[in-house]
Amino acid sequence: MCGKSIIEEPVLQVNHLKKYFPMGKGQILKAVDDVSFEIGKGKTLGLVGESGCGKTTCGRTCTGLYSKTSGEVLFKGQDVHKLRGKDRKAFTKSVQTIFQDPYASLDPRMKVSELVTEGLRIHNMISNKKEEQERAQELLRLVGLQAEHANRYIHEFSGGQRQRIGIARALAIEPEFIVCDEPISALDVSIQAQIVNLLKEMQAKMDLTYLFVAHDLSMVRHISDQVAVMYLGKIVELTTSDELYSHPVHPYTQALLSAIPIPDPDVEKKRERIVLTGDVPSPISPPPGCRFCSRCKYATEQCFEEEPEMKKIGPEHYVACHLCK
Repeated sequence: MCGKSIIEEPVLQVNHLKKYFPMGKGQILKAVDDVSFEIGKGKTLGLVGESGCGKTTCGRTCTGLYSKTSGEVLFKGQDVHKLRGKDRKAFTKSVQTIFQDPYASLDPRMKVSELVTEGLRIHNMISNKKEEQERAQELLRLVGLQAEHANRYIHEFSGGQRQRIGIARALAIEPEFIVCDEPISALDVSIQAQIVNLLKEMQAKMDLTYLFVAHDLSMVRHISDQVAVMYLGKIVELTTSDELYSHPVHPYTQALLSAIPIPDPDVEKKRERIVLTGDVPSPISPPPGCRFCSRCKYATEQCFEEEPEMKKIGPEHYVACHLCK
């Protein structure tokens, strides 16, 4: 399994995970198709790729929000999709999600104090209203907001402030593992770095483990220890963050990295931009062989006929490509 030799004692271990959605008339959408990775304690795995590649579905299946089609997701050795009763409730306390859209994921009818302490009430971690209010104010200060914000409603806040409230809600029950589902994509560029820095700060303080789902590779670099590049339901490259950005191997990874703007006009003017031709194939009827073959300028006959296996090409570097030896 890819990544097994990189990390010891993983918090999250995903083995050959598949998540398919029936579409009617015998059609099946293969959103996540045989994905494997591991995340060590206190580490961050960035899961990147363009819209529709299956990143969010993968994250939600890992937390049990979606049932799996096959494969397994192990959280500290326990199969997430087999947990029931007390074990399931303990799991939901240990694992939280920060959602993409802070406008849609927070109830506008609830005060901020009620929003951020909802998990505390569910898990019986507070005993009265006074304690709830004090804890809400403490959590808001933790994420850079004011204590008096606890008595306001969500419509009174900006997008960046709302996402901070979403982070406070996720942190309230002191989880071990958080899925960050594109937590900055709905925010202004000026706010994105603040939220990423806040997540890094909270990780250091609370020894958190992250699965950071995103399509912005420049932001992923700053927060991730490892990066998995996903294309049409499959991981095509997995390595450390430094290795991926200095030595991208898969043609799709190279194309993604070439699209990142460089804040130096002279360098930006000289570098070669890799422009992909064609459209992403449908996950309902993916092409045989390599999923990327129809858009890859290096594709050979083998690429169109035979699906590449994930193979190790370096100490911490895995790639699924026939051309990588």
